[in-house]
Amino acid sequence: MKIQAPYLLFLGDASDNLSIKMAKGVADWRPQLCTGQFRLDGCSVTTGQPDMSIAQAKQAGAKTFVLGFANSGGTIDNQWIPFIVEALNNGFDIVSGLHDKLTDIPQIKQLADQLDLQLIDIRHPQQKFKTGTGEPRIGKRLITVGTDCSVGKMYTSLSLEKAMKQRGLAVDFRATGQCGILIAGNGVAIDCVVADFIAGASESLSPANDPAHWDIIEGQGSLFHPAFAGVSLGLLHGAQADAIVVCHAINRESMRGIKNRALPSIADTIALNVAAARVTNPQAQVVGITLNTSSVSESEALEICHTLTLELGLPCIDPIRHGVDAIIDKLCLEY
Repeated sequence: MKIQAPYLLFLGDASDNLSIKMAKGVADWRPQLCTGQFRLDGCSVTTGQPDMSIAQAKQAGAKTFVLGFANSGGTIDNQWIPFIVEALNNGFDIVSGLHDKLTDIPQIKQLADQLDLQLIDIRHPQQKFKTGTGEPRIGKRLITVGTDCSVGKMYTSLSLEKAMKQRGLAVDFRATGQCGILIAGNGVAIDCVVADFIAGASESLSPANDPAHWDIIEGQGSLFHPAFAGVSLGLLHGAQADAIVVCHAINRESMRGIKNRALPSIADTIALNVAAARVTNPQAQVVGITLNTSSVSESEALEICHTLTLELGLPCIDPIRHGVDAIIDKLCLEY
């Protein structure tokens, strides 16, 4: 799926930052793709983008109206429909990352068809994928993997892409989740692909490229998570990555959504992911570790990273606090 920029980010009447992660992600990582934000009375959070009406955003050149919030159950509330209709009547494509589909709402579907505008339900890919083949393809690939869900795989991937571009390297971020797709403007919501086709979808996401080109593939889930390991494995096999970066959130007591289930060690995470990755790329290896250290002080974060670097013989950093230069140095040295 491909999304036309620039975007008008619709925040509704959201009241907490976590509920606008779609909008916040693109505003943080691709501010140049945003024209502004549209907020209703009662909205107490912001992306930092300028406030404007739908008509003002259209005048400013915006092309896509983004439902930038998430709610419990991922539903499209009836109260948002008039604003979606207004956006359509102003010539906007509509993007949603919710579970409810825009195309299932007759009023919206009929108007979009009439006006020849796109309704893009990011979580519901429309492409047809082939099964994976495991055949080698030209170009270099790095995938982020995790000890658990929501440990920083997307932020690590985007940090690597940004820093590598600053060094003049040929690199692209390949999005596999709804937030990443909005940031990249294209991608595949890999957790919504039928299981038999996950590896094939992953292969199509990072096709053959120039020998020196890097694809940074956003990881999903964790091989250790009982709910999501299947998605993680299919994505890993299809990526056929040369390099792997392991992501971890420190001080997390249980795996997300499962009480009393401890996270695996980083060493065990390295071993299992390398073994799985080598099914389709025998040369796959881990090149670094990133930590979400937001639960500790800066001095504690540095000490933890230093200890793991010595223990595992790999660069270990918090990509937000410390940058990712140490990992890129290793990539440049070994590839």
